[in-house]
Amino acid sequence: MFNDELLGIIYRTFLVLIILFLIAKLMGKKQISQLNIFDYIIGITIGSIAADISLDIEKDLIAGIVSLFIYGIVSLVITHITMVSIKLRRFIIGVPTVLVEHGKIIEKGLKKSKIDLNELLGQARQGGYFNIDEIDYAIMECNGKISFLPKEEEKPATKKDVNTKIVPTGLVANVIIDEKIMNNNLKAMHKDKKWLDHELKIQGFNSYNNILLATLDNEEKLTIYRKNITSEKSTVLE
Repeated sequence: MFNDELLGIIYRTFLVLIILFLIAKLMGKKQISQLNIFDYIIGITIGSIAADISLDIEKDLIAGIVSLFIYGIVSLVITHITMVSIKLRRFIIGVPTVLVEHGKIIEKGLKKSKIDLNELLGQARQGGYFNIDEIDYAIMECNGKISFLPKEEEKPATKKDVNTKIVPTGLVANVIIDEKIMNNNLKAMHKDKKWLDHELKIQGFNSYNNILLATLDNEEKLTIYRKNITSEKSTVLE
């Protein structure tokens, strides 16, 4: 009996793998490489059904396979609908969200995308931007990835064209995050709170209120990002 069950599981597993391969081909390369919210839900459901009918030999195999194909076809239909209808595409897939605009961090965009400032900074570093002051635009795409557009003067071609001598600036320290001083980072840059308060006053800040982020580089350049005013409007992407 044990051997029969084991053989049944092996047979079902290989059959389901073949079915999943066919469904993947049906859904197309774009569907697999760039998952949106709907694709994510469909993927989880298909995976759950596939595992269930592979391991539970008491489940109706044919019914499970039909269910897999139905989900694959529904996904294909939704993909076609979102290609021909802008309104449905916005509703089902969503629209990109601006996180940084003209070098200014958009708090509303961060909240809408459900990410915090530290995560944005981490994604920027992964994208090769260790100083957020180098970024002109940052956009959260519908698939959850963040696209970065550097400022014009930070583009490699621009520096090369004008034959500018590139001086390495090293790592940039975040000395204030969400109105709070990052004492360890400040100490690592060989500065203290007294120096920071003095620099803030020079730039017109008498306190840490309304400071979303402040960065300090090796050239002792302190860059401050204010918290956004709620009435301000940011770029809307379609």
